[in-house]
Amino acid sequence: MKYYIIAGEASGDLHGSNLIKEIKNLDGLADFRGWGGNKMEVAGVTLVKHYRDLAFMGFAEVIKNLPTIFKNLKFCKQDISQYQPDVVILIDYPGFNLPIAKWAKQKGLKTTFYISPQVWAWKESRVRQIKKYIDKMIVILPFEKEFYKKWNYEVEYVGHPLVKVVEDYRQQATGNGQRATDNIIALLPGSRKQEIERKLPVMLQTAMHFPEYKFIVAKAPGITNEYYDTFLAPYKNVSTVSDQTYSILNQSKAALVTSGTATLETALFEVPEVVCYKGSEISYQIAKRLIKLKFISLVNLIMNKEVVKELIQNNLTVENLKHELHELLTSEVRQQQIKSDYRDLKNLLSQGGDASANAAKIIYELINNVSELRV
Repeated sequence: MKYYIIAGEASGDLHGSNLIKEIKNLDGLADFRGWGGNKMEVAGVTLVKHYRDLAFMGFAEVIKNLPTIFKNLKFCKQDISQYQPDVVILIDYPGFNLPIAKWAKQKGLKTTFYISPQVWAWKESRVRQIKKYIDKMIVILPFEKEFYKKWNYEVEYVGHPLVKVVEDYRQQATGNGQRATDNIIALLPGSRKQEIERKLPVMLQTAMHFPEYKFIVAKAPGITNEYYDTFLAPYKNVSTVSDQTYSILNQSKAALVTSGTATLETALFEVPEVVCYKGSEISYQIAKRLIKLKFISLVNLIMNKEVVKELIQNNLTVENLKHELHELLTSEVRQQQIKSDYRDLKNLLSQGGDASANAAKIIYELINNVSELRV
């Protein structure tokens, strides 16, 4: 069978790569083509375009880059037409993937969404499009099944893929003798330049107030060392690593993390964290009026309470970040409470089982019209 997969950011690349491995276990003749990143390419995808050329963050940035986005949409449709896949697999990234889903469905192709767009946060009306153009929605957050039920749309909850990914890594690292240390603090400033340039300077200035700790920046794939060097030059207790985010998290005492999937990864490594968010002022003001959520981090959203501190927009200052980091490093009560909440989070996300394997079976069933593989 032929599978066309579209992921528009680093987390989608990770989840897509694990999905591909599981599909290969079911379909020995599987052929993959798509949009994603290095991990998907290593897993076996013929990569058409890298996500670093697609990722535009914030309302203002999207508007500015509309000509490029429309050009990419046109090219993607042409590429799918030439490839003629048995299924189009869309991983989150709704601004791009929903127009592709509409077009693909109209062309008679089977469509599946693996990892729902966050329609429960804003643009809930998109559910109407999803119901019309998506043959199978596969969700990874426990509350999403109930959300879609109120729209009379049956979706498949498969658990969260990061649970197994992180657990497998931690077991392997333990076997190799890797242990947490008392003096490493991870800095995860994001995967896009727009994120990094707004948040990394605040993180680095905060690091100056903790000279006894070693701060390590997890660099994003596809962004040059020279780009990071412009920020890092004045800081003596800060270093960087590439493609070693999990290794750093597994050894860290605390972390400063950009909102997104990384907040959940950090929690699954049981590392106390402060969540950092800062966008362009225009994008933030628009988002504040459209998004009706109590929290921005996945950890807090899933648990429906403040497990980790969120410093958002104007609250993301050196003084505030210094205070919150000091609290994480010195308060044993705070550390224990966070780790207790993290364990509850992991239990909640584990209820669906092996997410990547479950999703692969559902997609294989969809394109082969069989039911015996259903989990």
